Amino acid sequence: MPPAGTVSTRHHHTAPAPTPAPEPAPEPANTGGGTDQQDAARLAARILGLLLPHRRASDPGLDAKPEHFPFQLAQLKDFITAGDPILFTLPGFPCKSPNPAKVLSHLPDEGERLSLTFLDGLCAEIGGYYEPGARILICSDGHIFGDLVHVPDDHIDEYSDELTAMIGREDLAHLATFDLRDVLGDLPYDDKRARVHAQYAPSVEELREQVLTDEETLRLYRGITRFLTDDTVGFTGTRSALQRDCRRRAYGVIQRSRAWGELIAEQHPRSVRLSIHPQPAGAPKFGIRRFYAADACMPPCHTSVTHRAEGEWLLLRRADAAPRGRLVELDGRPSHYEAL
Repeated sequence: MPPAGTVSTRHHHTAPAPTPAPEPAPEPANTGGGTDQQDAARLAARILGLLLPHRRASDPGLDAKPEHFPFQLAQLKDFITAGDPILFTLPGFPCKSPNPAKVLSHLPDEGERLSLTFLDGLCAEIGGYYEPGARILICSDGHIFGDLVHVPDDHIDEYSDELTAMIGREDLAHLATFDLRDVLGDLPYDDKRARVHAQYAPSVEELREQVLTDEETLRLYRGITRFLTDDTVGFTGTRSALQRDCRRRAYGVIQRSRAWGELIAEQHPRSVRLSIHPQPAGAPKFGIRRFYAADACMPPCHTSVTHRAEGEWLLLRRADAAPRGRLVELDGRPSHYEAL
């Protein structure tokens, strides 16, 4: 796995601010309270320009410009015209992989901290141009498909709670979390999943048709199938039986993910929708990286991180990181590796 980027160090290591977009020198920050339409449009384009260097694209050959993203420009302009803080919603940070060869434990570690710090830094950068600022609501989706990825609900609760605690400890004031508990309270998780699925999920038949006719859906289906195959531990059947099982579960994960997206849109209709998955220009969602390095495409929930002496962070499977580094614990829990 290629390096994730360079950071400075402290008690544990502090990620640098995101690489700024190649923009002209900043203009004075807009102070909110409403603005005219032309000013709002210019500022929306400037803010989108800050996000473009960190875009996850399914059309990487495109020299993307703000005008290629009309959905997001209109949403940003709406916030700016009203002088309101910008709200981004980001489904993700579900849980750690159940495969111990990939991760250190079922709890967030240095990988999540680096990722959260990066996202908070993006919002802070937007605040330098637009005084009302921006925040990202992390919509943790682990419970939506936990049964399909074979992660216990109590592990997902602990992961989500620690993610929220980490945001508080690190004073990441531009971030907040949202999960199924915020919508359906203390119902059993199987009941929560069934309700969301019944109300919002597309049918398997619809998805099968899209896999056959839509390149984006096919790419997503194949990617999720690979993750499920890699994450499955203790399977006693044949390799072909495992692949069949993972293909079946992949359809379920996509169904639930689509349902979660619809629920988020209903709960937070006035927001700019982000996605951890690559998106084409012009899509309703804007694909965003979770790290400051362009080649850091693996998520923290599927990796361990190794810190090298020269400051680079590597995102690696635990089985690959352990022979190369010394395990570092923070507050009695495994955090990351320091390269030998």
